Amino acid sequence: MSQTLRIVLAQSDFPVGDIQKNTEKHIHLARIAHEELKADVIVFPELSLTGYPPEDLLYRKDFLAETARALDTCRRSIHDIFCIIGHPQITPKGLYNSCSIFLNGETLGYYAKQRLPNEGVFDEHRYFIPGKEPCIVPMKGIPVGIVICEDLWHPGPAIQAAEHGAKLLLSPNASPFEINKHERRQKVLSARARTTALPILYTNLVGGQDEFVYDGGSLAIDGSGKVCHCAGFFKESLTAVDLTFSKDGTTMSHGTFEVPSQPERIHSALVMGTRDYVHRNNLTGALVGVSGGIDSALTLAVAVDALGKDNVTAVIMPSRYTSELSMEEAVAVSKNLGVRYDIISVEPLFESTLQTLEPHLRNSAPEIVAQNIQARCRAIVLMALSNQSGKIVLTTGNRSEMAVGYTTLYGDMAGGFAVLKDIPKTLVYQLGRHRNGISSVIPERTLTRAPTAELSPGQKDSDSLPAYDILDPILERYLNHEESADQIIASGYSPETVQRVISLIHQSEYKRRQAPPGVRINHRAFGRDRRYPLTSGWKK
Repeated sequence: MSQTLRIVLAQSDFPVGDIQKNTEKHIHLARIAHEELKADVIVFPELSLTGYPPEDLLYRKDFLAETARALDTCRRSIHDIFCIIGHPQITPKGLYNSCSIFLNGETLGYYAKQRLPNEGVFDEHRYFIPGKEPCIVPMKGIPVGIVICEDLWHPGPAIQAAEHGAKLLLSPNASPFEINKHERRQKVLSARARTTALPILYTNLVGGQDEFVYDGGSLAIDGSGKVCHCAGFFKESLTAVDLTFSKDGTTMSHGTFEVPSQPERIHSALVMGTRDYVHRNNLTGALVGVSGGIDSALTLAVAVDALGKDNVTAVIMPSRYTSELSMEEAVAVSKNLGVRYDIISVEPLFESTLQTLEPHLRNSAPEIVAQNIQARCRAIVLMALSNQSGKIVLTTGNRSEMAVGYTTLYGDMAGGFAVLKDIPKTLVYQLGRHRNGISSVIPERTLTRAPTAELSPGQKDSDSLPAYDILDPILERYLNHEESADQIIASGYSPETVQRVISLIHQSEYKRRQAPPGVRINHRAFGRDRRYPLTSGWKK
């Protein structure tokens, strides 16, 4: 005799700290899953009641108390469907990263996450203690095991659940987007399913939270490791998965899905991260300083995709060194995207500042001083407009520039959110091409002209930096893979170039520490991932 279960993966957006809204959403989605989708079970993401990561909110007793009340409200309000909800759980031993399983007001079990990630952007050991016990809950007679996120990246918890009789694994997750993360998840989940011979239903969070973006990509994988369902990416969804259990084994329904290309996923991450940061901080829109270069053009396009053209203003700020081509390109991309644009010359500010400082600069400002003054004049304009309008300034610098300090502190770094903070320059061009594949908004000349800051006559980035097709691979090796200088040189790069790049990286640590947050797409992004000392004798 066979038994069936219909399980809904609630791939949804639960903002950090908005416990009331999150509670209402749990109840609403559970009702839809039961009444419309006829589901037996609904699985929500990791820490879905609080949002992820709640960080030091977890030290607040009132925050934990409100979360406990919210869990009780869900338990009393959700009927006729098995419900798995993620939440922090207070115990005499300490705080667990847990989920509760309940049905019709009765708690059927708790599961405490066993493997607490404590590397890169994760520091769960700061808040939680690890669980040790499996949790197997009968659902319509089927023993179902629960594991949470990082538990699946290690064989132990899944094997433990299988040894205690589980016929199915359900997994709430809060797994942030990274380049190739979907492929890595799928590989790990498939391996875990094959090891245990158990189907795995993996529910992931979706939405932007500060520098994190959660891409969803929830999966249902059968006991052979085959992907049968994918809930899609960068969107909320309720995905129903049907399983049939019999003496001959377990079968799973199949859905159709398509995995977007890498540029499409990265573009979607930038859009979602920007949109959610602006909206959740109750800002009215965005300002972008547009120069006629690819970085500002792509930033403007992302802003429009995220917020709508009526909520974005381009600000074009020429100086004595701004070329006619740059003005044409800046105006063109603004018009193509349909945004309002203002042209505000910084020349009077620049000239006035030079005159004011002239007696103190011995009648001649060094070139680097003059360049930085121009960048800071632009920051004054943008921040004044931001104060007046309530719109956030989106900075336009990319990861390559941030890595080597080719950026001005309190100048082009000034702003509230750095859209391209984790995007290498070579990838900026790829994303520009991808965006033009959606609709042609970035002028072709912007995509092909030599990059320049235009802070001095005839200036080009290549005057100060290695070519980006050389710089970016060095940065990838040194920052992402933590290769030594000797290893990078052995792979064929010039010793002088490698040593110079590494020196610039270390010299610029203080700048990055003061940079605004930005969308994270790399495994070793600047910010939470990379926590190097500002003062250090290590320069290798």
